[in-house]
Amino acid sequence: MKEEHKQILKEERMASAVSTPLERLSNLKSPSSSSSSSSSTALDSFSSHPIFSAFLSPSFSSTSFSSSALSSGSPASTAENLHHAIRLLDNQLRSEVLSRHHDLLSQLSSLHHADHALSTLRSSLSSLQSSLRRLRSELSTPLRHISSNTTTLSNLHLTSELINHSVRFLRLSKKLRDLTSASASDPEKLDLAKAAQLYSEILTLCNEFDLAGIDAVDEELNWVRETGDRLRNEAMKVLERGMEGLNQAEVGTGLQVFYNLGELKGTVEGVVNKYKGLGAKSVTVALDMKAISGSGGSGFGPGGIRGSGTPQIGGGVKAREALWQRLGNCMDQLHSIAVSVWHLQRVLSKKRDPFTHVLLLDEVIQEGDPMLTDRVWEAVAKAFSTQMKSAFTASSFVKEIFTMGYPKLYSMIENLLDRISRDTDVKGVLPAINSAGKEQIISSVEIFQTAFLAHCLSRLSDLVNSVFPMSSRGSVPSKEQISKIISRIQEEIEAVQVDARLTLLVLREIGKVLLLLAERTEYQISTGPESRQVSGPATPAQLKNFTLCQHLQDVHTRISLMLKGMPSIASDVLSASLGAIYGVACDSVTSLFQAMLDRLESCILQIHDQNFGVLGMDAAMDNNASPYMEELQKCILHFRSEFLSRLLPSRNTTAPGTENICTRLVQSMASRVLVFFIRHASLVRPLSESGKLRMARDMAELELAVGQNLFPVEQLGAPYRALRAFRPLIFLETSQFASSPLLQDLPPNVILHHLYTRGPEELQSPLQRNKLTPLQYSLWLDSQGEDQIWKGIKATLDDYAANVRGRGDKEFSPVYPLLLQLGSSLTEKIQGSSKS
Repeated sequence: MKEEHKQILKEERMASAVSTPLERLSNLKSPSSSSSSSSSTALDSFSSHPIFSAFLSPSFSSTSFSSSALSSGSPASTAENLHHAIRLLDNQLRSEVLSRHHDLLSQLSSLHHADHALSTLRSSLSSLQSSLRRLRSELSTPLRHISSNTTTLSNLHLTSELINHSVRFLRLSKKLRDLTSASASDPEKLDLAKAAQLYSEILTLCNEFDLAGIDAVDEELNWVRETGDRLRNEAMKVLERGMEGLNQAEVGTGLQVFYNLGELKGTVEGVVNKYKGLGAKSVTVALDMKAISGSGGSGFGPGGIRGSGTPQIGGGVKAREALWQRLGNCMDQLHSIAVSVWHLQRVLSKKRDPFTHVLLLDEVIQEGDPMLTDRVWEAVAKAFSTQMKSAFTASSFVKEIFTMGYPKLYSMIENLLDRISRDTDVKGVLPAINSAGKEQIISSVEIFQTAFLAHCLSRLSDLVNSVFPMSSRGSVPSKEQISKIISRIQEEIEAVQVDARLTLLVLREIGKVLLLLAERTEYQISTGPESRQVSGPATPAQLKNFTLCQHLQDVHTRISLMLKGMPSIASDVLSASLGAIYGVACDSVTSLFQAMLDRLESCILQIHDQNFGVLGMDAAMDNNASPYMEELQKCILHFRSEFLSRLLPSRNTTAPGTENICTRLVQSMASRVLVFFIRHASLVRPLSESGKLRMARDMAELELAVGQNLFPVEQLGAPYRALRAFRPLIFLETSQFASSPLLQDLPPNVILHHLYTRGPEELQSPLQRNKLTPLQYSLWLDSQGEDQIWKGIKATLDDYAANVRGRGDKEFSPVYPLLLQLGSSLTEKIQGSSKS
């Protein structure tokens, strides 16, 4: 601060030493100013000046500068410095003015010339303004006349147009009046479509040219609008009458009227919404228990319907009847709604405007929008589903009625869908309901279907459980109890047989019950030695098994008869369950039949203990049966009297076309006895002529015993033909074998085994060659096919041929080539038939 003060004092002394102003100005010039420095140089010097720099700053604040000066402690010194700086600034200004003296003088001369030019221009402008004022006064009058005439012409033109449009409006209105007045006496003769066209033209004309406000138009317009309302009402009546009566002409007329009015889409949407509401309301009313109570009158008892939807005591029957009646009425209404909307859609899809040829359906439905019938049916199905779910959960009474009467409920729905499909089945037109729509309303009652099937299964299962209690194994149900189960099953089938789909569902539940019945019966079957004994009278365990078998046989037979009149798929549904019944019935007596068969086979095996090689007339004249055959006959008679008589049904009680389980087992046993006898009779060796006679008598006795006590032998088929063929076969000459037709009815191994009896002893049979017992060899034959048996026989033939060649003999037994020939041909024939 002191340095700055000293500098200021020094400059003041230097300035005071200059005596004249020119000298002061010259002294103010810095050494560098002699070279004509610019104002920018002065500003640069000021920017570095300790005082001016603060004032040149963009952020200068007088308040801040003053506050800083006052707080510095020497405000007087600061003020002095400022005065000195002002003097310096004045000196610099003087220097600038003197340095540009000539320029300033020239600028002053230019200003003088400019002022003179401006004065001349001012006088010219004044003259021009005077001329413009004169011209404006001369042109304003014609302009006002032109503008006034133009306005008048425009108003005249607008008035003329309004008058023309008003006249046309009145003419159209008069046409509409004439049209309506001509049909005043008979409204049905009114051409609604033409009247609607006139009405639409009138309103369009009025709105397009803004004719409102004209007294004549306004007076007529009120009548036109009233006429329009009357046209809408009449057209709606015609449209609704046509939809209810399925009259295409009336529906087409109504639609054409609304199309002419420009209100087709809105009107159709209103009609669709109306029918959607009618359908939903119909379903709601049908299931309204309060309404049902009111319709029943005093018949529902003093309290009517309780809060839970259950009638008071004494009102259940009438409430049930009222509910079914209301539901039937609902089905009729839904049918009427669906067909009516379909009829509307049908006419829309066919009718075109006679002038524009626009299809009316395109005016109502855009691409991608659902059809009218789909909209209505979706609303109906949704309302139906909601009401059914609500009835199932909120009203125990309705739930019970629809659950127990589900076949009737489903039948009503099926009839509704069938009626709608039948009544809307027109070639080239979409039906009222598609498959998805049908599934929608059917699925809405699935809750009752599930409950119905559960009740069906519960009823039948409870009946089976009561007949076969788990706590008691020794109890055997009576025939009446089994008949009750069968009758109940038949009732369940008959209750739903009108509907194939529901019948299959019920059959599945019946299948579960049959499996339960088979399981409970299997639990009651007696096992152990007592159930398999065949030497004595029938034991209690066997009698119990016989009863169970007959019960299951009765169930199997009667249910199979029920299925005969049904489609094959019904049999497929119950095939597994009936198979289980059949299997348990067989299991109850299979062990007994196997024991009987084992006993009969052991008797037949005793044929190998007999001597059929004895020669002599005594043996030939002996008419008695062999001891083994007598024992076999005794066993068959014992089985018949003690067991089969209890198992096999009498001919009077057997329905035609049905097969008894035990009958099939007896048939199988009889066939096995014949086949087993023929097999071992062919193995008998040696066999003399008298032995052949004896064997023939045994075969006759066997045929008689089996036919009279087991099964009619003529119905056994191949085993019986084999027995009848084997008897004359044993008497044939060996040379006749190859050409004998008897070979066709006999198994190849029986023929080949019998030929061993005609050969030499050194031609050993497979039984002899392998040193097997007849039982062992018989078991092996049961497990092998004819080709494997032939391989065993061929091995014996090879051994025989080797032995003959080993001895040096050149001749073979006649049986040897016959065995080779027949064995090869018979096995090849069997293999060929099996491949084909």
